[in-house]
Amino acid sequence: MIIGPGIQFRRICPLRPGYQHRGEGMNSWLRLLAILVSLILIGSPAAAHPHVWVVLKSQIVYDKAGLVTGVRHVWTFDDVYSAFLTQGIKPRRKGIFTREELASIAKENIESLKDDDYFTQATINGSKAAFEAPIEYWFEQKDGSLTLFFTLPLKSPAKVRTLELAIYDPLYYIDFSFPENNSAVLPRAPASCKLTVSRGKDIVVAPGQSIKDAYVKEVNAKGYGWQFATFINVECS
Repeated sequence: MIIGPGIQFRRICPLRPGYQHRGEGMNSWLRLLAILVSLILIGSPAAAHPHVWVVLKSQIVYDKAGLVTGVRHVWTFDDVYSAFLTQGIKPRRKGIFTREELASIAKENIESLKDDDYFTQATINGSKAAFEAPIEYWFEQKDGSLTLFFTLPLKSPAKVRTLELAIYDPLYYIDFSFPENNSAVLPRAPASCKLTVSRGKDIVVAPGQSIKDAYVKEVNAKGYGWQFATFINVECS
């Protein structure tokens, strides 16, 4: 759905105008929140700010031969998004949702993520890498929040010298951040491989280029959310 010049809303975020949710509909406070969000978002992309928050953990998946075969994501959504997703679902136990009861919304969200490349960009040994569709996925509920588990397999397993994962929403309607501990792991990786995690990158300014021009060029190429991206880097000697 397009509500303004150049602004297109995607299915991953239900707190956007025009999103039709199954079941009986939103509670009044969610209706109010959706209206407020719609008023805020009818503007330029430069005014974008997040309305869904995700705390993520990621695992780089290796096979027995030491090749990277994919990425396993664990995304915990904020309680408002989680509450919205479960509207219209009637659990067997009040307020407690099983993996089976959440299966339909897991499928719905995974299918919508495809249009956005699962918000995951991979560069391996200096070249862009491509992912296949997730091979397994599910939602779990804990402490009122939903967590999405899914694995992205690489189209071609790779022997990694350098790997960079950039996880972000180019429009910055969804914010991804790491927890304080255990944000990314490298099980079964060669001993020479080292992992670092970070958030955001400095703008690269070319000789004779202004900071403003460098910023605009970067945003136009990679999206407004690039400056808030979370990065996982692996270097193997």
